[in-house]
Amino acid sequence: MPDADAVRALRDAAPSALAVLVRRYGDFAACEDAMQEALIAASAQWPIEGVPDSPRAWLVRVASRRYIDEVRSDVARRRRESLAVELEPTSPPAPVPSVDDTLTLFLLCCHPALGRPAQLALTLRAVGGLTTAEIGRALLLPEATIAQRISRAKARMRASGEGFRMPEPAELESRLVALRHVLYLMFTEGHTASSGDALARVDLSAEAIRLTRQLRASSPDASGETTGLLALMLLTDARRAARTDAAGALVPLDEQDRSRWDRRMIDEGIVLVTEVLDRAAIGPYQLQAAIAAVHDEAPSTHETDWVEILGLYDLLERMSPGPMVTLGRIVALAMVEGPEAGLVALEGAEASGSSGGSSAGTTLAEHHRTWAVRAHLLERAGSTDAASLAFVEAARRTLNGPEQRFLAAKAEALRAAR
Repeated sequence: MPDADAVRALRDAAPSALAVLVRRYGDFAACEDAMQEALIAASAQWPIEGVPDSPRAWLVRVASRRYIDEVRSDVARRRRESLAVELEPTSPPAPVPSVDDTLTLFLLCCHPALGRPAQLALTLRAVGGLTTAEIGRALLLPEATIAQRISRAKARMRASGEGFRMPEPAELESRLVALRHVLYLMFTEGHTASSGDALARVDLSAEAIRLTRQLRASSPDASGETTGLLALMLLTDARRAARTDAAGALVPLDEQDRSRWDRRMIDEGIVLVTEVLDRAAIGPYQLQAAIAAVHDEAPSTHETDWVEILGLYDLLERMSPGPMVTLGRIVALAMVEGPEAGLVALEGAEASGSSGGSSAGTTLAEHHRTWAVRAHLLERAGSTDAASLAFVEAARRTLNGPEQRFLAAKAEALRAAR
């Protein structure tokens, strides 16, 4: 059985298996530890012996054994031994439910006892399957900070004594806000991997789309933001096939063969964003979906309605400011008013961070995409040497192989053209 099949089966089964375990025993931290041990065992056994008929049931069975063994063997927690005895089924355990309750576990992880940063870190780690390093890059934070947040989140959950439970109706909307953010970050990491030798992680982006569809179908959407998020994902993922060539090399937006864009996904995304903008108050995901729709409807970069995109970014920056929103607006501004205007805006955004006026500015100055945008603007402005140096710096700062090779090749081409 190829390793890739085992890895895919593990990723598909792990979240719902953890959900079953948490539902059965209630102790999230201990259940996650047991599940991690089961995943390690599966990663060693499945590639050799084959993926079992029911990967989720296999994981639940092995993790349950680990959990009960841990409860039994921990002398310092003798009081839990009686609980372990009670937990052992006197009759054959109930079969693992066939329904996919991954989304339920997502909601459970967005517990009100935790702050938003801890909710995001814990959910991405436990359910999204991202590593601590990947979460750090997704949230633009150091890996050590994320590790501390996850550890504290587990401790706080344990101390709260509330256990994981389904949210009350009054809690649902606030949990949906956190859940949408987690799904968006999952999709973003899948769309462009923060590290590795592939541009995208299709399994992650596909799972984020699947769960967002499930969320939209299963919960009220008064804000319209779940629909907006699904539209954004579809309109963005529709370009995936054209983003790389046959060798896996990155193809920039203005060089992509737009006939390879997925028209079915584009049509569905446009229908969704049009429908939600007509019936709900405008939200950040709807605005981002609208921006993606303008890109997808344009026959070329040159014929894109950049004025409309700039207007949407202006609104988005007022509603939901952040470093990547600032950078996107700068790109749109440069397309409308020229590269010099973009460079001035970029310098201003970074300066606001260095003077302590904006965390977005501080993050911008350190991010490889900022250097890539600066390089493109300098190239368009005719500053070849500075553009080449900026491309080198951008390549140095990214951990994604195709991005790194593309940026390095741009730097080399500019040097050769002097």
